[in-house]
Formats: sequence, structure tokens, C-alpha cells
Amino acid sequence: MSERLTPGDTAPAFTLPDADGNDVSLADHKGRKVIVYFYPAALTPGCTKQACDFTDNLGLLAEAGYDVIGVSPDKPEKLAKFREKENLKVTLVGDPAKETLEAYGAYGEKKLYGKTVTGVIRSTVVVDEEGKVAHAFYNVKATGHVAKIIKDLKV
Repeated sequence: MSERLTPGDTAPAFTLPDADGNDVSLADHKGRKVIVYFYPAALTPGCTKQACDFTDNLGLLAEAGYDVIGVSPDKPEKLAKFREKENLKVTLVGDPAKETLEAYGAYGEKKLYGKTVTGVIRSTVVVDEEGKVAHAFYNVKATGHVAKIIKDLKV
């Protein structure tokens, strides 16, 4: 089971391919605040709702100085389909090796329909301009999560 991050921790560095196969690194966003959210799978109902909510609020978050990166274990081709089908504007990156998911504590045992399974734990980590964890939310709900983040961050 991977260790969960807490405020003050250094956010693990990552470089992952986006929907177009281009590398996206956390380091590319130094000097900006970044909301890194982890979701189980593109093109599923809950993940679609969450990605659409982030897309709908991207302008508001950007004005407040936040960039948004969505991370799932999907390959770039699936992310591209997801982006096109749902008209997503949020940056989506794939982590098929699950190394970044594990580094952020977003992969491990979870309850699914009463069973214990191993998989992606829907999580959101807010990284400050210095690359430190400002907030870490684990086991979040897909619906209403973006509104809660906006409220918690006082955006």
C-alpha cells in the first residue's frame, strides 16, 4: 500500500504522456499552483462527470492561479478518445505503469461494492508554487468534488 501524502510533503516529480503523447511534467508548472487529480478510468460515468466538472471550472481555477492535471492508468489513445468525446479542456495524462499513482498514494486497496480490491483511489492533491503539497484529499466522490475543492481553496 502506498503512503498517502500530507501537507508540507514535497510532491513527487512526474513526467507522463498526455492525450497527444507529449510529455507533461509537474516541473513544467513550477511557480503555479497545480491540482493533480487521480481517477480510475477514462470514459466511465463517474470519471466523465469529474473531468467535465473540472473542464467547466477551468477558467475560474486558472484565474485563481491553478493548473489542473488529471492522471489515470489509461494509455494516451484512450485519453484522446475521452477528450474528444466529452470535449474536455483539462490536461489528461496516462500512467499505465502506475508509478505516479503509487507515489501520490492514489493506488492501493479500496472498497468497491463491499469487496476489497486493488486499484486507483480517487484522490486530489493540490501542489503549491514551490512543489509542496498544500492539500491532499483521498477517497473523494466523483460528483460534487470539484465544487468542494473550489470551496476548500476559497476560489
